[in-house]
Amino acid sequence: MNVEITQTDNQVTVTLEGRLDTVTSSEFEKKLTPYLSMPAVELIMDCSAMEYISSAGLRVVLMAHKSITAKGGRFIVRNLSKEVRSVFDMTGFSRILTIE
Repeated sequence: MNVEITQTDNQVTVTLEGRLDTVTSSEFEKKLTPYLSMPAVELIMDCSAMEYISSAGLRVVLMAHKSITAKGGRFIVRNLSKEVRSVFDMTGFSRILTIE
């Protein structure tokens, strides 16, 4: 998994490449942590190069969403592949998250 983070003012874009699974989810969580405490941040998760997400990856996504929205921020998921979108749909994440 490769994670690239760019920030412009209160907008943070996280670009994921590869697999977000049990092996990589803790690294992903560590990289996100500094941005989760920002008030009113808009975090955009760009998944255009993400190949796979496991339940461990979904746990980190849900934790980040809850943390950001609790502080008045927005959490947006963009560019899901068909395969990854089907995981979000099956688990109900599509109803919880803002997906563009």
